[in-house]
Amino acid sequence: MSDKQTNASENKMGVMPVNRLLITMALPMMVSMLVQALYNVVDSIFVARISEEALTAVSMAFPMQNLLIGLGTGLGVGTNALLSRNLGEKKYREANQMAMHGIFLCLCGFVIFLVLGQTIARGFFVLQGASDAIADYGHDYLSVVMCFSFGIFMEVIFERLLQSTGKTFYTMITQGSGAITNIILDPILIFGLFGAPKMGIAGAAYATVAGQILAAILAITFNFRVNKEIQISLKEFRPKLRSIANILYIGVPSVLMVAIGSVMTFSVNKILVVFSSTAVAVFGVYYKLQSFAFMPVFGLNNGMVPIIAYNYGARKPDRITKTVKCGVLYAEIIMLIAFGLMQFMPEELMMLFSASEEMMGIGVPALRTISFHFLMAGFSVIASSYFQAMGNGIYSMMVSICRQMIFLVPLVYILSRSGVVSYVWFAWPIAELASVACCTFFISRINRNVLQPMRKESQ
Repeated sequence: MSDKQTNASENKMGVMPVNRLLITMALPMMVSMLVQALYNVVDSIFVARISEEALTAVSMAFPMQNLLIGLGTGLGVGTNALLSRNLGEKKYREANQMAMHGIFLCLCGFVIFLVLGQTIARGFFVLQGASDAIADYGHDYLSVVMCFSFGIFMEVIFERLLQSTGKTFYTMITQGSGAITNIILDPILIFGLFGAPKMGIAGAAYATVAGQILAAILAITFNFRVNKEIQISLKEFRPKLRSIANILYIGVPSVLMVAIGSVMTFSVNKILVVFSSTAVAVFGVYYKLQSFAFMPVFGLNNGMVPIIAYNYGARKPDRITKTVKCGVLYAEIIMLIAFGLMQFMPEELMMLFSASEEMMGIGVPALRTISFHFLMAGFSVIASSYFQAMGNGIYSMMVSICRQMIFLVPLVYILSRSGVVSYVWFAWPIAELASVACCTFFISRINRNVLQPMRKESQ
C-alpha cells in the first residue's frame, strides 16, 4: 500500500468533519437499503397475487430467511469492525488477514444453510402450525433461498470490505443492482412472462437468489479493482483460531440478536396462527413495511460502524461521540416519518398486498399500534451498532434478549389470552421502552469505562 493511499484513508475516516463524513459514508448505503426494502415488499406484493396462503408462507419463512441473512451480516460486522480498527492502528497486514478470515467464515455459513435447505425446509413450516397448502408453498420458497445462499453470504462480506475502507458508493451499486434484478425477475418467473416458465412462489425465490448472486459478483469485482487498501490473497490464507475467535467475539452477538429475532418471529407466528392464518399474514406484511423504516437506519449503521471503529483505534473519543449523536438524530427523523405513514395511511399500505376485508380489519389497527415503537427504535438501533463498533457486541445481544424474549414474546402471549388480536400489538411499544432503558445503561458504562479514560490520555 502506498503512503498516498494510507493518508487518504486516514484523512477521510479520522479528519473529515464528522457530520459530512457520516453522510458521505451512510447515504449511498441508505439509498441501497431503501431499494432492498422495496424489493422485499415487491416480492410479497407479487406473491400475494398467487393467494393469501402463499403470502402467509413467505411470512412464515421469514424467521429462517432472517437467520440466514443475520449470520452473514454478523460475520460481516465482526470483520468490518476489526478491519477498520486495524486500519486505524495502521496494522495493514492484520487487516488483510481479517478480510480473508471473514470470507472463510461466510463460506462455512453457506455450507450450513445448504445442508439445512435440503433437510428441514418443509418441517420448519409444519412446526409453526402451517396447513399442508402453506407448508407446500413454504418448502418451494425456502429450500431455494437456503440452497443458493452463497450469493447473499458473498455479497454481504465483500460489501463489508468496501464499507470498512469508506467505499460505500460501490455498495450502493451492488445492492441496488441486486434489488432491481429481483424486482424485474419477480413477475417474470412467478407468472411466466416473456416465455419464461410459470414457477409460482418458487419463482419469487429464484428471483431473490439471482439478485443476490449478481450483487456478490459485483462486490467481488469492486474489491479487486478499487479497494487497494485491502489485499485479498486466498492462496496465502491459513485459518487461524485467534482471528476466527476475534471475529466471532464481535460478530456472534449480532448473529444471536438476529437468531433471537427469528425465535421471536417464530413464536409470534405460532401464537397468531391460533387466531387465524390471516393474522400471521398481517404480521408478515408489517415486517415487510417496517423495513422501509429500519433498512435506511441499518444503512446509516453501516456507515457509522467503520467511522467509530477507526476512531476507536486512532484514540479519538470526541469523534466517536459526535458520530453517535448524529446517527441518533438521523435515525429518529427516519422513524418519525415512518410513524406518520403508518398512522395516516394504513389502509393504503395494506391494499398493496391485495388485502381481503378480514386482513384489512386486522391489519389497520396492527400498523397503527405497533408503529408507536418507531418513536423509540431509532435510538435503540443506533446504540446497538455503537456497542458492536466499540467491541462490546455482548451489550447488543443483551439488549435484544431483554426486548424480544424477556418482554415482547411473553407480552404477546399474555395479551393473546384475552382472545382479542388487536390487544397483541401493544406488546411492541412496551418492549421498546425496555430496550431504551437497557441501551441507556450500557452507553453510560462505555462512556465511563472507555471514552473518559481515552480523553484523559489525550490531555
